[in-house]
Amino acid sequence: MRKLTLLVLFLPLVAVAQHILHSPDGRFAVALQDLTYEVAFCGNSIVDKGQLGVEIDNSLFESALAVPRGQNDDWCSDLELRGVEQSTVDTTWAPLYGENALIRDHYNQLVLHYEKGTLNSNPSDPGDGGGYDKRKFYAMDIIVRAYNEGVAFRYHFPETSNGLFLHVTGERTSFRLPEGTKAWYEEWAQGPYDRRSLTSLEGAWTESERPLLLHLPDGTWVALLEAAMKDYARGKFRLKQDNELQVALYGSVDIISPYDTPWRVVMAAEQAAELINNKDLVLNLNMERDNRQDWEWVRPGKAFRSSRLDKASIMKSIDFCAQFGIDYVELDAGWYGPEGKVSSDARKVIETRDFTMPEICAYAKSKGVGVWIYVNQRALYRQLDELLPLYQQWGISGIKFGFVQVGNQQWTTWLHNAVERCAKHHLMVDIHDEYRPTGLSRTYPHLLTQEGIRGNEEMPAATHNVTLPFTRFLCGPADYTLCYFNNRVKNTHGHQLAMAAVYYSPLQFLFWYDQPFPEGWDGEELQFWKNIPTVFDESRCLDGVPGEFIVQARRSGKEWFVGVMTNEEARTVTIPTTFLESGKRYNVMIYNDAPQLNTPAKVAVKTITIKAGKPITLPLQPSGGAALHLVMK
Repeated sequence: MRKLTLLVLFLPLVAVAQHILHSPDGRFAVALQDLTYEVAFCGNSIVDKGQLGVEIDNSLFESALAVPRGQNDDWCSDLELRGVEQSTVDTTWAPLYGENALIRDHYNQLVLHYEKGTLNSNPSDPGDGGGYDKRKFYAMDIIVRAYNEGVAFRYHFPETSNGLFLHVTGERTSFRLPEGTKAWYEEWAQGPYDRRSLTSLEGAWTESERPLLLHLPDGTWVALLEAAMKDYARGKFRLKQDNELQVALYGSVDIISPYDTPWRVVMAAEQAAELINNKDLVLNLNMERDNRQDWEWVRPGKAFRSSRLDKASIMKSIDFCAQFGIDYVELDAGWYGPEGKVSSDARKVIETRDFTMPEICAYAKSKGVGVWIYVNQRALYRQLDELLPLYQQWGISGIKFGFVQVGNQQWTTWLHNAVERCAKHHLMVDIHDEYRPTGLSRTYPHLLTQEGIRGNEEMPAATHNVTLPFTRFLCGPADYTLCYFNNRVKNTHGHQLAMAAVYYSPLQFLFWYDQPFPEGWDGEELQFWKNIPTVFDESRCLDGVPGEFIVQARRSGKEWFVGVMTNEEARTVTIPTTFLESGKRYNVMIYNDAPQLNTPAKVAVKTITIKAGKPITLPLQPSGGAALHLVMK
């Protein structure tokens, strides 16, 4: 691991025209020179000579630019630095809802202005380009931000007099990590994690999903992420060479300036839990919501899927929601016919069902319950203009988009445009399947959650579950679809209870594969799920190691909810309570696995009283967990 001192950072930079940017607290330093960059954290190099730039092939349009075909293969090679701007921003903003009621946006920014072009052969006629032939003039900015939480950069193509069109075929963006770095590799959003080195020796490395968690030899934790990916192509990480990762785009992208590419993000922390506490960085890199709009109709909450689509079962599910305190009932795939068939019409309930949607919505409303419906992308794509006003008329609360196409620019743009249009009809959104968030819920707060996770459709083991907070959940909420009674669950009931505190989702599905109506379902321990909200005023990861255990605390008002989960190993976990209000006493309801109990869930419930600052020590069963509810006395 190469140590970077201030002497190393600054003296050579002046001589070779490097540019340096530090985070406000000085822990991060970024050095840029000749379309390469280096990132240091706490004096140690974490990215060494990473590459910057894009790959552009405008060969189909070169005749209009008087550039011979085949000479534009290295578009970035003759970019010239024409100016540098530096600025600082320090603001605080309030999300409509979230894991924290207030978010600080504090960073130092550096903008490098690059240009390329050929001088006009007739200097007396400079044209619109101010001495450049407007047909041959290009510009690109590299925008770099250094936060206390990490570093982010993107490419901006400013407006030019020739209405710049570019066919982007790839990015050169790369990350060269120290030798010996380990990565939590995952090829697709709902796949399992595989911990491996950044070499081809430990299995084929095709393209790894983002966020990508990395553990450096000196103990530093790093996460590579993507933010504000709205109308571009999805980026993953391929192994360019040993110890060097490169952004791999799903496909080519066509852009017209002005245009901003998504942010590439490097987070780093001394402890893995710090990454979780710093993940609001992804939201900060997205645009604010439109505050001219009315967002009062956006209401996060708990949801329950009616597993049977007959009238009696749906009504019974609504009654259960009202009894348990669940905000929404969801009618999943099949209500309008086979979701994969073009003949299925999402404008009406299929004739073989014994209910109408208006009567379901009316009954749910009488019970204080909202209604969500699943609609496959096939129907959304064909019928969106008709569906949205119709669903609003019915009284639908939200749509779960199913089997969305993700990756290329066309479907990414279509999807986010569809989400935006849902807001005009006061319809909330949950996107399922392979979609991964990049912070756009700040811009579109009605986009409550999304899947893009290996959740209870696959019933993963405990090790996977305690990896997710340090990987997938870094980029945003996830619809894991919590279960409790289903016999395919591979971990304890205490582990399941804790998920409601550990896994953040403003729309939190409970009892996904369960049918919680038989006698005995309403165990005392389920009071934790009844009490815990889905959005919070403050969230803190207190401790944890990826793949081993996690301790997550969340505050709503003056109440705290804590979730503790372990992998397949039994362990004793000590929960610090220094996050509580100093000098105050709290009643703590503890829900923990107790295999000796003769109850369906085998979860013990006890109440203790503690003074803020006194740690709580709990034994955890293999694949187990515990949930705690702390209320100030």
